Amino acid sequence: MKDSISPLDGRYSSYVEELLPYFSEKALMRYRVMIEIEYLISLSKEKNFDGLPKFTKKQEATYRKIYLNFNSVSADKIKKIERQTNHDVKAVEYYIRDKVNKSIHPWIHFALTSEDVNNLSYTLMWRDALSKIYIPQLKSLQVELNLLSRKYSNSAMLSMTHGQAATPTTFGKEIKVFAKRIERQIVGINNHRFLGKFGGATGTWSTHTVVYPNVNWLLFAKNYIKSLKLDPNIITTQIEPHDSIAESYHQLVRTNSILTDLCKDFWYYISRGVLIQKKIKGEVGSSAMPHKINPIQFENAEGNLGISNALLNHLATKLPVSRMQRDLSDSTVLRNQGVALGHSLLAIKNILNGLRRIQVDITQMKIELDNHWEVLAEAIQTVLRKNGKDDAYEKLKELTRGHNINQKTLSRFIKSLDIAKGDKETLLSLTPHNYYGLATKLARLK
Repeated sequence: MKDSISPLDGRYSSYVEELLPYFSEKALMRYRVMIEIEYLISLSKEKNFDGLPKFTKKQEATYRKIYLNFNSVSADKIKKIERQTNHDVKAVEYYIRDKVNKSIHPWIHFALTSEDVNNLSYTLMWRDALSKIYIPQLKSLQVELNLLSRKYSNSAMLSMTHGQAATPTTFGKEIKVFAKRIERQIVGINNHRFLGKFGGATGTWSTHTVVYPNVNWLLFAKNYIKSLKLDPNIITTQIEPHDSIAESYHQLVRTNSILTDLCKDFWYYISRGVLIQKKIKGEVGSSAMPHKINPIQFENAEGNLGISNALLNHLATKLPVSRMQRDLSDSTVLRNQGVALGHSLLAIKNILNGLRRIQVDITQMKIELDNHWEVLAEAIQTVLRKNGKDDAYEKLKELTRGHNINQKTLSRFIKSLDIAKGDKETLLSLTPHNYYGLATKLARLK
């Protein structure tokens, strides 16, 4: 047990440890070193850039090892330098100086402002964590939901609209709804394009053009940013305005909202008794009530999704706002993007754990359906409309609203109707157990 303030670093650390290579302080240092090294290599390739000879392939490989082999010892060295500089990006520059020949020193961080390094680093950290950690987990959840939707595609279940009994569905179809919603968000997240900025102290390339007026700095910047697989944002202030990363945060907000909806629905299904949770030997549901198996995975996920959205919404609304050409209020905020993703990742893992221990209680589902024959009123009044009865809705309203309806009541009513024989036979064959339309087919759609 280690001391920590954040539960992500304490109680839940094992759930989110795969995010450490992307959002820890060490990770931020490594990404900054990578940006500086790749910039240095790009400078050496610029034809109109004299003073810095073009690196050989061997030299490039040697310099790249500075970030590829970055470890805890490396991070400690940067932190030691930072205690003297009181500036984290400058500490990275001095760290790299210790790794290269002295003749290269003037070209490290050449004409850069810290934001040129930071905006690229933070964006790459977020993008990489999404693609390598978050999306695979979200896809695992989607796969699990699709498996459950097929498994329970025929499991007839009473629907609830406005908390009241409504047209039946199947449990599989309701799960499929969430699988498709998540699928759409995965596509959006994967297709999102991130922007990167590189333009100096106020986004004008002023010092660049003074020192090397013959260099096409706009083209250089575009090529350098594209080499990082980011889209160049050429017209900026000192900072990249964070619009594209804010859009990405909002994509996760939407995904978290969908997952919150899922958690609440499953909580209610368990509460109704139509879902039961598998017993785990030795597990305690309540410290006072031995009979309970609480839906803690879905409850835990719901809470963490809320925390994630609170942080993501703040990030998305705060970061695009900066006084004049730059203020520093974004710096401390950006450091929390990993916390937001951590809570979301924790939630997904809890949902997966919850889904893997639920099973349908067919008996309870049947009991619910048997107690609500009034849900067939929709079908009956629609068939009456088909047969030209303009008071169809009113007749069924009078029959069913506020009354206890059973099979005999409906059968007697249907037999008294003056409608086509085929329609009457269809209505008499309906039960709450088979009145679910295309639900089975929908649950099995790809």
